[in-house]
Amino acid sequence: MADLTHLDADGAARMVDVGGKAVTVREAVATGRITMSAAAAQAIAAGAVKKGDVLAVARIAGIMAAKRTAELIPLCHPLPLTRVAIDLVPDASGVTVTATAATEGRTGVEMEALTAASVALLTIYDMAKAIDKAMVIDGVRLVSKRGGKSGDWSRDPAST
Repeated sequence: MADLTHLDADGAARMVDVGGKAVTVREAVATGRITMSAAAAQAIAAGAVKKGDVLAVARIAGIMAAKRTAELIPLCHPLPLTRVAIDLVPDASGVTVTATAATEGRTGVEMEALTAASVALLTIYDMAKAIDKAMVIDGVRLVSKRGGKSGDWSRDPAST
């Protein structure tokens, strides 16, 4: 069990000690998609959803979620985020969300980017469910990360 960083020698869960790691600039990008009926997609794009501006609310929800990741994911470190950006691209069959999180710290921001994308997608579902309860959230994944001991990583575009 020594190879698993979130378990101690006895197999108990623990938060990883990052105190000895170097402070570096770190960035992570995550994405996901929600597909829906043409009526729901059209209402979102037109700003005609009764609950309000779906894209604006989803953007704020994603940013807020990134900032609270350590409260949601038990073994995540609270991080001083320097930037969170949420890109929302609506089309005729849904919305693609891309979340970017950045910090200068001792541990990465992959979980913050993934949490931001997930909560933005859930917010879109919540706001448009009166139009289409059959919406599907899928493809939530890390696209890239930069910085830290393990260096830069990017998903092979052919695997997305």
